[in-house]
Amino acid sequence: MFERFKKLRDPKLAKRVVEKIHDFAPKHDVVKICHVCGTHEWTITHFGLRSLLPQNVEVIAGPGCPVCVTPASEIDEAVQLALKGVVITCFGDALRVPGSEKSLLDAKALGVDVRVVYSALDAVRMAEKEPDKEFAFFAIGFETTAPSTAIEILKKPPKNLTFLVSHRLIPPAMELLLGIGDLHIDGFIAPGHVSTIIGLKAYEIFPSAYRMPTVVAGFEPLDVLFAIYMVLRQLRQGVACLENEYARAVSWEGNIKAQKFMAEAFKIVDGEWRGLGKLPLSTFRLIEKYSVYDAREKFGVKINCGRDLLPGCQCHLVMIGKIKPTECPLFMKACTPRKPLGACMVGIEGTCSIWAKAMNKL
Repeated sequence: MFERFKKLRDPKLAKRVVEKIHDFAPKHDVVKICHVCGTHEWTITHFGLRSLLPQNVEVIAGPGCPVCVTPASEIDEAVQLALKGVVITCFGDALRVPGSEKSLLDAKALGVDVRVVYSALDAVRMAEKEPDKEFAFFAIGFETTAPSTAIEILKKPPKNLTFLVSHRLIPPAMELLLGIGDLHIDGFIAPGHVSTIIGLKAYEIFPSAYRMPTVVAGFEPLDVLFAIYMVLRQLRQGVACLENEYARAVSWEGNIKAQKFMAEAFKIVDGEWRGLGKLPLSTFRLIEKYSVYDAREKFGVKINCGRDLLPGCQCHLVMIGKIKPTECPLFMKACTPRKPLGACMVGIEGTCSIWAKAMNKL
């Protein structure tokens, strides 16, 4: 296993792929390839892959960080629940995501009970051990983590556990990017983790309807370099098709069982994304059959509207790849990993956070 992954960091093979990238890159036109995954951004930044590319080939980061795109209104809902005495369980990178006024960490400093868990199952076990307390699991994430939430709901968890479901879907976000008039994109690198669940078929619309070269890729340096080469090859040939660089993990159909769990527990509805507005059919919510586990309904959570961005924060432009983190006036000045003001500086998959940590290592 180790030897196989070692090959995916082979410098000699990487050099050959980079040579191919330079051969297939256009001579003058600028090419912009958009990935939609925080782990891809980490690989690209950590291994300095952008420095290996031709100057006219850019790889831009889309809204691929789940906590970054969670709107302030949903953070506000979690804070409101905590202030009502409900024990909030969440993933660690959700703690510092800013709400309109407070993050969950701010709420915790006021004395409310907020606990970090590694999965929905951890929340179930906590609720079972403390039946005299009300618990809520703040279910943030894309299609990668949604099945694990769905499984626990379908198993009918303890009555003192509810779910604040905030899962989102990646393909609608990719469609959003193509609808932004002044955002130029020539091809997509689709996220590997999400694709193991939803399969290659979920991206058919991009080459067929939008004529957009689309490649599903893994997370090693050679995975990303191969994906860039595959997009450039399509552009050179004047075709748009769907290709699977990550064939060792992603199939055409995806994980059928995981898809079944999600379909049984959730319905797909329109939803807000931080700084991006309302995206059609882009979020999961519990179906009526399981509404007894809906924290919003059980505790009457009401948030009229949230404030996604502080003055000067340009997270929304970073999340669609319109600007680089270094072009935000707050980056590494008022907004740092120690004192983040924007969600992109909080999440471990946030573009600003990744760039800031890479800069500190230079």
